[in-house]
Amino acid sequence: MIVSQTPLRISFAGGATDFARYYREHEGLVVSAAIDKYIYVIVSPRFDDLIYVNYSTKEIVNKVSDLKHELVREALVRTGIQAAVEITMLADVPSEGSGLGSSSSLVVGLLHALYGYKGELVTAEQLAREACEIEIEICGKPIGKQDQYIAAHGGICEFRFHKDDSVGVRRFHRRPELFHNLSGQIMLFYTGRTRKSAAILAVQDGRTEINVKQLHSLKALAGRAGEALDRGRLWELGQVLNDGWILKRELAEGISNPEIEEMYEKALAAGALGGKICGAGGGGFLLLYCHPAHQQAVRKALENYRELPISVEPDGSKIVFQQRRVGHQLVECPVELEAAPVGQVVNLRADC
Repeated sequence: MIVSQTPLRISFAGGATDFARYYREHEGLVVSAAIDKYIYVIVSPRFDDLIYVNYSTKEIVNKVSDLKHELVREALVRTGIQAAVEITMLADVPSEGSGLGSSSSLVVGLLHALYGYKGELVTAEQLAREACEIEIEICGKPIGKQDQYIAAHGGICEFRFHKDDSVGVRRFHRRPELFHNLSGQIMLFYTGRTRKSAAILAVQDGRTEINVKQLHSLKALAGRAGEALDRGRLWELGQVLNDGWILKRELAEGISNPEIEEMYEKALAAGALGGKICGAGGGGFLLLYCHPAHQQAVRKALENYRELPISVEPDGSKIVFQQRRVGHQLVECPVELEAAPVGQVVNLRADC
């Protein structure tokens, strides 16, 4: 049995510049962070040759091509596992329409668990790249590439999306004061609504040429966010989030609505420095940057909405449990195996 744990994410700036239609012409830049809410994927062997997949629905099929869950199907195809396996997927938060990158975290976690099941430890870069290929190229999802990369790498990262489809990754150093202080000044509130992001994102992607000025400005904000993190001037992220939210609302209809606007205005009036709706917009979670001195006032102002306490997660996708049978004995292998550094591929020990 193999269990992978893959973080969800929040994005501070640059979202939408990670779409191919933009970055292949202008290059994109995004700053985002993994959070301590996760997608878990459990992979275990079966005595028979059937494939079991457990999520909100249970699928039992004879062959991979019969699976309705396209992300699981394509992950199995990519890793070459064809039969006698059971896959179970669990999420800490609503997995559809949260705006926290859950579908991409799921694909990264699936690949990680399935490769681990085969006895292979792969790089974070490979996990992210193959997850992008499955979601964007094979399944045709109208999404960008930041979610897969932050899920695989974890921590706080700046991603540069180059014209040749390569991705530059800069991890902000795991300084205790950076992670601790940032974790203490970000808040998430659930709007009470989930939404299908595909429709909003498809419209947004189709308007790339029309929105190019706003997209350039969003990329510039990502540069400001990176500088603020480098210098430890975390309060500047509040203004970056606010400026980005103003721009984001111009990209497509449906990103905001009167209820979200009212939530946001109440938060600002109570002391939040800035914020945005996570992901495509239209629902999901409202991210706020707020000094601890004002957080109780913000909670009071948004008392009708559920808060999701979060911290920055320093690690990307990792294997947290693995148990293999050696002869007639079950062997529990070391846990918390992260994706290997870029450029390094490691095979698990023969007894694991």
